[in-house]
Amino acid sequence: MPPTSYDPTSHLLLTPEDTEAPRRVVRLRALGLGDAPVPEFDEFARRLAGVTSAPFAMVNFIDEHRQYFAGLYTPADGRAVELDPSVRPMARPGRVMARDHGYCPHVVVRRKALVLEDVCDYPRFAGNPVVDEIGIRSYLGAPLIDRTGMTLGTVCVVDREPRPWGRQGLETIKAMAAELVERIHRREDAGRSGREDLNAGA
Repeated sequence: MPPTSYDPTSHLLLTPEDTEAPRRVVRLRALGLGDAPVPEFDEFARRLAGVTSAPFAMVNFIDEHRQYFAGLYTPADGRAVELDPSVRPMARPGRVMARDHGYCPHVVVRRKALVLEDVCDYPRFAGNPVVDEIGIRSYLGAPLIDRTGMTLGTVCVVDREPRPWGRQGLETIKAMAAELVERIHRREDAGRSGREDLNAGA
């Protein structure tokens, strides 16, 4: 029989198991990602928000315990903002969010884009903490899968209103994810080339 009272930990059961997380952490560290804002990614998030007409956009890297928005766009002053780390996760959107909040962990484990035009239409997603804490009603996200086959994280947009993302939204978020993966590869190649130049000159 269904439970007769609300269990505040029930949402934890809805967060998918992520067996790839330890290897992802190693890969992210090698790329120098997931621990600090990246201005290039903030600009990418700003452009993503513009393309989709969404108020919030993120470039999100995920480890075993948390999500880190290396790229972030919010409506505040039309630019990405840093927020007091003492603020409750997702009470206002900051750079760090618990792994059991939001929908990006589902995208990472599924390795597929996720379109939620109204999260309340899906019982599995309607109980997520972000619905009550900041009123998220719609989500559009795609995985960042690099050339090693590793899912590094996601690019995503969210809104506090239901959104008819449709097929066009799905194709847009997938194309933007592919573009960002290429940028990450270029950053990696440039870093490798710089190290080789240093070694050659030693």
